[in-house]
Amino acid sequence: QVMLVESGGGLVQAGGSLRLSCAASGRTFSIYAMGWLRQAPGKEREFVAAISWRDGMTYYSDSVKGRFTISRDNVKTTTYLQMNSLKPEDTAVYYCAADRDSYYELINPFTYEYWGQGTQVTVSS
Repeated sequence: QVMLVESGGGLVQAGGSLRLSCAASGRTFSIYAMGWLRQAPGKEREFVAAISWRDGMTYYSDSVKGRFTISRDNVKTTTYLQMNSLKPEDTAVYYCAADRDSYYELINPFTYEYWGQGTQVTVSS
């Protein structure tokens, strides 16, 4: 029902910046919120940031707060993740996700019904 396509991943030096984009298509009217989650090798998928599609309220994990900024383009149904002051520990596959029913809190990966295929972000030291 909802298709998500991420872009903007790549290789960046520590301290650098990167901007991820996620465009939603299909039945986008059903989206309650969109978020970014990441998964590093050998680790569980973890919440990074999310934004409400109703009021624009944002949420961040403690590990990225102050460095990452999530935003939205309501017309294009697109969310962005501006990543600054990147650290090697930020290296992971970043997934865009959309929440439809808001059953769980947005920091919980299980709340998201739709997922993109992921984009690799690698931060070199």
